[in-house]
Amino acid sequence: MANSPGWLVARPIAHRGLHAKTEDVIENSSSAARAAIARGFAIECDIQRSSDGDAVVFHDEALERLTSQCGLVETFTAAELHQIELLGTRDTIPTLDEFLTLIHGRVPLICEIKSSFHGDTRLAERAARIAADYAGPLAFKSFDPDMLRCLRALGCPRPLGIVAEAVYDDPEWDILTRAQKNDMANLLHYPDTRPDFLSFWVRDLPCTASVLFRHGLNLPVMTWTVRTEAQRAHAAAHADQMVFEGFIP
Repeated sequence: MANSPGWLVARPIAHRGLHAKTEDVIENSSSAARAAIARGFAIECDIQRSSDGDAVVFHDEALERLTSQCGLVETFTAAELHQIELLGTRDTIPTLDEFLTLIHGRVPLICEIKSSFHGDTRLAERAARIAADYAGPLAFKSFDPDMLRCLRALGCPRPLGIVAEAVYDDPEWDILTRAQKNDMANLLHYPDTRPDFLSFWVRDLPCTASVLFRHGLNLPVMTWTVRTEAQRAHAAAHADQMVFEGFIP
């Protein structure tokens, strides 16, 4: 409870920064971060692991959707990724350290640690080391309970959140076992992950987990990804803050 500061949900959170592809501002880019900062919005970003063990700000496992390059992010070094331009822009893929230097504490950052759910926690370890030297408001979250377990074991002092949804029925979750899906959907990992906040899919609100966090544990719930006025109203009724995209709140 004490590790859930007010800044975590004080302002709407720009999903992957305040991006707009029609304006050549790509998600998780430095330009998207600057646009969010200019309007005073908190920023949500994603990190992946490079081949040389650094944390880079990028959502997908592969480069194809957002760059002209092909291949998995984890097969390139951070320096190589830094040379790859995001589609239609001069922005390149920043490291988490570079991203934090750019933000410089001006707005909160909620950083999602991506995972392949194979027990590899090196990305979380790297993120924790980088965060140790950052003075601004920063929280970590992940779908993978192992990432929170790792950060807890390391004594990471940042607010730690679990990202979840009610049913893991999309094909993207076929990598999970039935036991993992049950554990994640029902937050059965709570005794050892002890999340400071919950990040839940707006489609699935309200649910047992969100009500328990807000009214039983007095912990904040943020909800993703809000793209319409109807979703915005739903988020306002059932969560403490929204992660938004595609409009200016």
